Amino acid sequence: MAAPNLSTLSKPSPLPFNANTTSFFTLQNPTLFPKTSLSHKTHSPFPLSCNSNNPNNTFPEKLREECGVVGIYGDPEASRLCYLALHALQHRGQEGAGIVAVHNNLLQSITGVGLVSEVFNESKLDQLQGTLAIGHVRYSTAGQSMLKNVQPFVAGYRFGSVGVAHNGNLVNYRSLRDKLEDNGSIFNTTSDTEVVLHLIATSKHRPFLLRIVDACEKLQGAYSLVFVTEDKLVAVRDPFGFRPLVMGRRRNGAVVFASETCALDLIEATYEREVYPGEVLVVDENGLQSLCLVSHPNPKQCIFEHIYFALPNSIVFGRSVYESRRKFGEILATESPVECDVVIAVPDSGVVAALGYAAKAGVPFQQGLIRSHYVGRTFIEPSQKIRDFGVKLKLSPVRGVLEGKRVVVVDDSIVRGTTSSKIVRLIREAGAKEVHMRIACPPIIASCYYGVDTPSSQELISNRMGVEEIRDFIGSDSLAFLPLDSLKMLLGSDSPNFCFACFSGKYPVEPTQLKMKRFGDLLDDGFNGVRNQTELKIVSL
Repeated sequence: MAAPNLSTLSKPSPLPFNANTTSFFTLQNPTLFPKTSLSHKTHSPFPLSCNSNNPNNTFPEKLREECGVVGIYGDPEASRLCYLALHALQHRGQEGAGIVAVHNNLLQSITGVGLVSEVFNESKLDQLQGTLAIGHVRYSTAGQSMLKNVQPFVAGYRFGSVGVAHNGNLVNYRSLRDKLEDNGSIFNTTSDTEVVLHLIATSKHRPFLLRIVDACEKLQGAYSLVFVTEDKLVAVRDPFGFRPLVMGRRRNGAVVFASETCALDLIEATYEREVYPGEVLVVDENGLQSLCLVSHPNPKQCIFEHIYFALPNSIVFGRSVYESRRKFGEILATESPVECDVVIAVPDSGVVAALGYAAKAGVPFQQGLIRSHYVGRTFIEPSQKIRDFGVKLKLSPVRGVLEGKRVVVVDDSIVRGTTSSKIVRLIREAGAKEVHMRIACPPIIASCYYGVDTPSSQELISNRMGVEEIRDFIGSDSLAFLPLDSLKMLLGSDSPNFCFACFSGKYPVEPTQLKMKRFGDLLDDGFNGVRNQTELKIVSL
């Protein structure tokens, strides 16, 4: 594990940006809303004006969320609470973690490669004093360039210091970076988040809040951001609301922002509401201030938060993740029934949908596959090759549950299909008479450009094969996916507010630029361990 990176920024030196650049946009007449006391427990609804019209086997088998963010204002143990909140968000990123805390007008940062518990200890947290902090967990690139890409990023500009943590992906990152570099900006990382810092630094506006608005108006794609300055905590969500961001309060009045409500629960903060799509929330000594960045008639929230990414105990986009997954299973049992003796799940993400399927079908749910949570990111295979070694390390079949049985296996998704075929084979080897796969989401036919690590469309098995061809490929007796129309019907009037691009190929924000896949990264499919690639490939859209 790489050593954590500790840095302190005081009386900040200028960023290596061209402060004389003339590249900026005019603000779209942002509207400020009344400030509210930090001790106040309720808020009026978000103004209608902000949503006025709203009534190659080198990629992971499982889709991966890029990261999770947290921000805390007004608690004497802000960094320690950040640390705990990041633990709750660890499922959103396991490759790196960081915290920036503010004390005596200094921004101090500790970042490192690995899990939250590996990056931080008692002595490091003791160095992060103050009542204001932000944190980040990351699933992303690895290798020698990994540490410098771990967030939060901290930088100095002409009027002070700023730290930022980002969940999402900017589809116009390349053009923004090219323009900034043409004007003299120098980049230290390969992260699109650094573009945001450069845009803030080169903005012509003096107030920090207006610099953020100016920068965000240039961004296209998905971004849920938390910023910290010497005296402010700022949360921003893109106009489409692709990625989640929620707000809560602790009993002492401290304000908390986080990617999921599970982080609020752990640090005993009460969930209040989401940060609305297109909203900027500023917390400082004067209270809470809301700004409408830009309105959009329909949000496009990522449906995969409910299918796979979020923890079942979270409330995401105003809905219980547990209830969503349970209903996905019920729909599968109703629309794709099959005679069976037992229902099992591919743990852990398939468990709740499997419970819903079993309850609706009137068939017992049992633990037919036991997942090991103690397998590291890499492992040593014996010289005598073991078939499906990676899957067998992480999943162990329970012969007493499977032998001689007609088994329904519920999983959250099929991406490339290779792991599904190994799971089917594993269950058959344990003596199952029949294996019927039920997938609690529609077929994934298109790549995501909004903060999810996915293969290119050509590498997605549902983009190349029909359901029967996939069934034959994975070797199951039957296969059924959650129908997209049924998913939309379940969502009801909220359906237009979700992004289904990975199922339809219809993108709310068209990714018109090149998509860069970073090889030379450590890639883990959750079952087959880590593979190290060495080349860089640019793929035209």
